[in-house]
Amino acid sequence: MPEKKKIIVIGSGFAGLSAAGLLTQSGHDVTVLEKNDQPGGRARIWQKDGFTFDMGPSWYWMPEVFENYYKLFGKTTSDLYDLRRLDPAYRIYYKGNSTLDVPASPDDLIAIFEQREKGSGAKLMQFLADAKYKYDTAMSDYVHRISDSFTEYLDLKLIVKSFQLNLLRSLRKEVRAKFSNPELISLLEFPSLFLGSTPDTTPAMYTMMNYADLVLGTWYPMGGMNQIVQAMVQIAKDNGAKIQLNEEVTKISVGKKRATEVHTKDNTYIADVVLAGSDYHHTEQMLLEPEYRNYDKAYWNSRVMSPSSLLFYIGIDKKLPKLLHHNLFFDEDFEQHAREIYGNPSWPSAPLFYACIPSKTDPSVAPTGMENLFLLMPLAPGINDTDEIREHYFDIIINRLEKRIGESFRANIVVKRSYCIRDFEQDYHSYKGNAYGLANTLKQTAIWKPKMRSQKISNLFYTGQLTVPGPGVPPAIISGQIAAREIDKQIRKGNI
Repeated sequence: MPEKKKIIVIGSGFAGLSAAGLLTQSGHDVTVLEKNDQPGGRARIWQKDGFTFDMGPSWYWMPEVFENYYKLFGKTTSDLYDLRRLDPAYRIYYKGNSTLDVPASPDDLIAIFEQREKGSGAKLMQFLADAKYKYDTAMSDYVHRISDSFTEYLDLKLIVKSFQLNLLRSLRKEVRAKFSNPELISLLEFPSLFLGSTPDTTPAMYTMMNYADLVLGTWYPMGGMNQIVQAMVQIAKDNGAKIQLNEEVTKISVGKKRATEVHTKDNTYIADVVLAGSDYHHTEQMLLEPEYRNYDKAYWNSRVMSPSSLLFYIGIDKKLPKLLHHNLFFDEDFEQHAREIYGNPSWPSAPLFYACIPSKTDPSVAPTGMENLFLLMPLAPGINDTDEIREHYFDIIINRLEKRIGESFRANIVVKRSYCIRDFEQDYHSYKGNAYGLANTLKQTAIWKPKMRSQKISNLFYTGQLTVPGPGVPPAIISGQIAAREIDKQIRKGNI
């Protein structure tokens, strides 16, 4: 058992909660400081007139990551919430009248591929086998590393595996070397959106996400994604963690290259260790004096950020039978939209978008006979965000949605709220209002991500979507585990 330390965790997103649970389990005195009025970071909820909206993440992938975390505390997922696999997992709307419902069964998917492109069924089997190898390798040998330096990867077996992961090839080239049907290609390239990047800049190793998607499946926790937050909060509290809400951190005091105090607007907390699960850029640039920052403004300006999002939370007083739980609208030009995010940052001319209706699966999130509709349109971070622009795109999305399903529902909207760049900045201090963190390009993978350990302050650590392993709910949970393990390690060594 390491020496008991007073640890302050800034932020109660998935990474902060993950670390808090483990650090309290190790016997430390842990206090989590949360800026907002409820825990969960981006995975907060908004409730109005009988509707419960998940404000952030809506996809549940990689269920073993959650299960493995809960097992550390002697629990299983089923102890904490009712998790159900979706079948079909989701629907893709293409140009014209074409759609594709992605089945839970890989065998059924292979049949769909073969039907749409002769010979592609066997190719998909091999593609998914390769993706499984990458997934298993990454999850066992890569993802749980702190990635402080090259020396962590100076292992012959790991180097050989790195070449087999196709780190230097793009996801796009990997997919298009095997498939030619544009609709099948878009299905296999779409997980890059979860990685905050485009298929041509995402390393081919991330085809492992196709295995997560098409084999491990898409799931849903009854009650909504916030059930994960509630489970992790309960675990942390059961182990002794204190979670203080409405406590926005304003400064980290440093003395003799050690963080000594964490200040909020109303209180000061003494700290032996500080773990920042808050936005990395904000923590460095606003909470620390310049001499204690790992990176300067030029560094952050040079980073490729993931997209931001324009979100709408909508309550509808009728059912929409022609939509599934998850719906991807790829009925416009993906390349053009991508250029307007990454190449020439601007509001999209003809956007792709995503529609989620959790009330299809879960009647608890909407009043009887009504639908809970969550709309998301990815867009470039840092661009101008006004109410007028939001309404313009609301009209575009609703018009397209009504046209595709052949049903009008605009007059049935009884609840509506928008959320965009300035909200991400205000609520989460998100750099440029990004929604997911850093784009997962090769130059921003593993050791090229912002470091988890402060280079200037011996007892300051970072966790979350802007450090290793990257964006997404499962990576955030793993990030918290890495941080907690490293903090314990440094305490045992007497370095803290």
